[in-house]
Amino acid sequence: MVYIWTKFIQILQSQAAALRRPGACLLCDGPADTTHALCSACQDELPWLGPHCSVCALPLPAAGLTCAACLRRPPSFARVEAPWRYAFPVDALVTRFKHQSAWPFGRLLGALLAEHLRHAHLEGLPRPELLLPVPLARARLRRRGFNQAALLARWLGEALRIEVREDLVLRPQDTAAQQGLDAAARRRNLRGAFTVAEAQLVAGRHVALVDDVLTTGATAEALARLLRRAGATRVDVYCLARTPAPD
Repeated sequence: MVYIWTKFIQILQSQAAALRRPGACLLCDGPADTTHALCSACQDELPWLGPHCSVCALPLPAAGLTCAACLRRPPSFARVEAPWRYAFPVDALVTRFKHQSAWPFGRLLGALLAEHLRHAHLEGLPRPELLLPVPLARARLRRRGFNQAALLARWLGEALRIEVREDLVLRPQDTAAQQGLDAAARRRNLRGAFTVAEAQLVAGRHVALVDDVLTTGATAEALARLLRRAGATRVDVYCLARTPAPD
């Protein structure tokens, strides 16, 4: 594990130098005139979420609504918080971060997510006591070299001053990748995939899961259900982006 993280840090350092010149926007390479490595024009053009389901953050035509799926079968998590729809260029940035170790893109998105959450907490969203990254199975972690959810959780924890625990939720089973599966197949694929290592550290506490993208919500539901059974009083989900409905 030490070797994996050492190798990854070396990759991050070399890519950071290659991807960004000081004071430049990471998207257009023009002058960055915001507090992040981004210009205001590119920031305005990001696919901000807009009206969405008050529970699962599914994009909807109007604000203040709850989607049919959440009304029909309320999920085990209380709320999903995401700044963006999973659309260009956020989808490309997430892919580069997740599959090509493009750390500066992930760091930028993480900083903007932290800003979004800071505003949400000021507006009344309850602050969690723990941030729990969605885990990767060991075989997939070895292949990829890092867990993007764990990195996001660390950055959020530092920015929001919330404790991060990467050892409480584990994924002992190396299930098939969720990409390409429909909602029912995703649920079947996750049966028994996760476990809570120390339930007593979750019991009676408000926790938030951290992941990159919420698609069908199958992973978030499986983990939230597990955490609620372990005694968590509330489970939220913090992610970078929410996919729209297939239609």
